[in-house]
Amino acid sequence: SCILGVMTCALCLPLVVLCDKEELSSSQVRVLINATSCSVTCGPGFKLEELCEMGTGGERWGCQLRRSRCLAPWACGLHHSTIPAGNPFQLSCLEPELRDTEDYLYTWRRARGLITTNDVLFQPFHNPGPIVEFSPTQESDAGTYRCDVQMLKTLKVIKRVYFGLRVTQKSLVDINFDKFLTLEQKLAANEELGSMDNST
Repeated sequence: SCILGVMTCALCLPLVVLCDKEELSSSQVRVLINATSCSVTCGPGFKLEELCEMGTGGERWGCQLRRSRCLAPWACGLHHSTIPAGNPFQLSCLEPELRDTEDYLYTWRRARGLITTNDVLFQPFHNPGPIVEFSPTQESDAGTYRCDVQMLKTLKVIKRVYFGLRVTQKSLVDINFDKFLTLEQKLAANEELGSMDNST
């Protein structure tokens, strides 16, 4: 057991704790044993950590899983979407699990009618939250949208993502003809292509 010693001096009474060697050897600490990779490839996300109590001899017990935040590289690149006019659509620059937190600040900008990552071409786009909703989508909504996610306390940019949005006219005919062929028509088309290849 620990022996409490009192050292007296003229102006103070400091306390000194002396512990037996056997008691020190039986102490344990909680340490990180394992962790998953970050749930995202860019910006803020989550990871799972395994924490265990560990004795001085290396034995483990009382292990628990804990979810903690992680931060991947800030640059996310350009994401393309093509939407028929009149359909609802939304852009989100943050994972659903992180949208409710008040730790982040969002800044949106738009390059109208262009698919680009040239920051000179972007103009401010007023939207204070992590989501931009189009309901419905209009042809004038086409362009590139840039979202910057910043830490509210430091204003450091921890994520930047570009969304290239193409809006097509609803009256346009779908040019993916294979999508409308029956199985028999697809087999016949493949046989015809095969015979053409053999003849050359």
